[in-house]
Amino acid sequence: MTKQLFLLLACLPCVFPLQAQQRDWLIDNTAFRARVETGAAGTITLGNGLLSRSFSLRQNLVCTDYRNLVNGEQLLRAVQPEARVTLNGTTYRVGGLHGQPQQAYLVPAWLDTMKAGAEDFVYTRHTLPAAQPDVQWQPRRWAGNPRQPSFKALDLLFSSRQKDLEGVEITVHYKVYDGIPLLAKSISIRNNSGRPLVVDQVVNEILAAPEEESAVVGSVQQMKVPHGIYVESNYAFNNAMKASLSDQTTHWKTDSSYTSQVNYNYQTPCLLEVYPEQGIHITLQQGGTFRSITTWELLLDSYDRERNGLAQRAMYRTIAPWTTENPIFMHLVTTEPEKVRAAIDQCAATGYEGVILSFGSKLNMEDTSAANISRFRELADYAHGKKILLGGYSLFSSRRISDEDDVIDPATGKPGGAMFGGHAPCLGSKWGIAYLQKIKYFIGRTGFDIFENDGPYPGDLCASTTHPGHKDLHDSQWTQMEQQKKFYRELNAMGVYMNAPDWYFLDGTHKIGLGYREVNFSLPREQQILLNRQNIFDGTWEKTPSMGWGFVPLTQYHGGGAAATLEPLKDHLHAYENLMMQYYGAGIQACYRGPRLYDTDSTKKLVQRVVGWYKQYRPILNADIIHLRRADGRDWDGFMHVSPRLPQKALVMLFNPLPENITREVALPLYYTGLDKIARIRMQEGAARPYALARNYSATVKVTIPAQGYTWLVVE
Repeated sequence: MTKQLFLLLACLPCVFPLQAQQRDWLIDNTAFRARVETGAAGTITLGNGLLSRSFSLRQNLVCTDYRNLVNGEQLLRAVQPEARVTLNGTTYRVGGLHGQPQQAYLVPAWLDTMKAGAEDFVYTRHTLPAAQPDVQWQPRRWAGNPRQPSFKALDLLFSSRQKDLEGVEITVHYKVYDGIPLLAKSISIRNNSGRPLVVDQVVNEILAAPEEESAVVGSVQQMKVPHGIYVESNYAFNNAMKASLSDQTTHWKTDSSYTSQVNYNYQTPCLLEVYPEQGIHITLQQGGTFRSITTWELLLDSYDRERNGLAQRAMYRTIAPWTTENPIFMHLVTTEPEKVRAAIDQCAATGYEGVILSFGSKLNMEDTSAANISRFRELADYAHGKKILLGGYSLFSSRRISDEDDVIDPATGKPGGAMFGGHAPCLGSKWGIAYLQKIKYFIGRTGFDIFENDGPYPGDLCASTTHPGHKDLHDSQWTQMEQQKKFYRELNAMGVYMNAPDWYFLDGTHKIGLGYREVNFSLPREQQILLNRQNIFDGTWEKTPSMGWGFVPLTQYHGGGAAATLEPLKDHLHAYENLMMQYYGAGIQACYRGPRLYDTDSTKKLVQRVVGWYKQYRPILNADIIHLRRADGRDWDGFMHVSPRLPQKALVMLFNPLPENITREVALPLYYTGLDKIARIRMQEGAARPYALARNYSATVKVTIPAQGYTWLVVE
């Protein structure tokens, strides 16, 4: 029995792989190489040993097979078109066949009797383009994965037999990646018709999937969507700091043509369609090309939350490797030059790597005057001379600019109605377009390395008909999103590190909030410490450590007085150490917001020691987190980093919220370390002891954790 099959059978009795792999891709993925194969019987197959997606070229191109090769699951029960487009107000299918007699399953022999629709776009040819990255990222700082993704690409080209669409070509773009059960899909539309073409809507993925459960009655909202496929696109927002809640394009629908389903009212959510809810509504001129959102589809082989989270985190490391950068930065609350230089000096002295001129610092990146540029260029040069990054914060949303430039509420026809704060500028307004240009100019001329953007939130619909960046309400969301994504891709290509408030990772941003309630930072220090550990535990199921930021108010933030803050630092070294160790121990950078990192020599030594420890173990501390026990204030809590590829296979962080020392036996689940018989475990820098792994790949360690403190272990 293979190791992976044993784990699935032992821990997940509901999963029975039909074809167990010899190696678990989450431990060793080196053998799973992407490929595109053309069959003799008129087929094309994308695959990598972990997934397979096949197309038949009979009558019209149609997807006939979509399988998870890890557990043998078939994800397709019926054929559908490759895409659906609405052009000049009329909707057309792209590829696909009509006439499948039974929608619950597909028999390949049925394809011989199925036909293409007269108005459908039909397959003409395919190409295998060279692999090109989506974002032109060049790693310039430490990164857990310094490589762009490796994949094979397939383009499927379609044309229409309708005279009024002559010269319109639609291309379906696929990518299948090395080492992960993941593919990407998008479409482009090329207009060579000789006249303008209105692109109203594009559905870039349609998948008739098997249902997740059998229920005679039950609404769509009550029933489970198919779990074996995780879908994410680069069109996500709502400030949830969570991918699934930021998603704007994944729609699980009912399928009334599936008349043999168990649900009496045909309410089973078993038809996946991917499209932006508000539509597109742009005019494509002669010779122009439109590109849809990109959808990534990750195939899951388990119901286990940790395993599925590991798979999702592997996806980000693969397709957005810039998110594995994780510079150490502080948030400085002033722009007074002598104080900025002093903070830079403190960063250099303690091992910090960057300074962000925080909100409240009076930094104005919209001021592109020669005097302002010169002032901050001098500070950036000083920082670079100390090998320190310098950057700043800029607020876009939650502010009022003018009646002319603000978002216009569709309900009232007046400024207001924005998602956050009621009023916000429209990114497509004259001011919004100039804002992006000014920020890019400021960063380029000053040499700033970091940009922290508060907004924009392009979910805001704008009913203005005078803004130069969009025509009206209908195209306002799409065009704002396109401008923002282009801006982030450009800054990424310039080498700028970006903190953003929303889920823009797939277009170049690096970090988002871990997930927290801001007013909690006005609570007493001891409460903040435990709440932060809960935030760390809860915010790392789908995000890698480097993708989230935390917060440490060195000075007062949202009130709370002296009990809530760390200043003067020398008087609160125990709390300062605990906060640093739980964040650095999680591999998460917090915004240490205040005027300085240390105030005495003893404080300086503490910061140097913690940062030095973090850098010593930086690779493993940025590796995946396994969740051990959530903080509840009643007993120990902790988490563990794992990596089968590093010399340190795991690093365990354990915390004690109680006022006395405790000794506990802690079972460490070591399956994802790649170890299978013996683990050598040491307490901090002590001597390592061998531990025989149990049949479930765990090792039980007896450990003492100091009162209201922490300890850590290394597995080798």
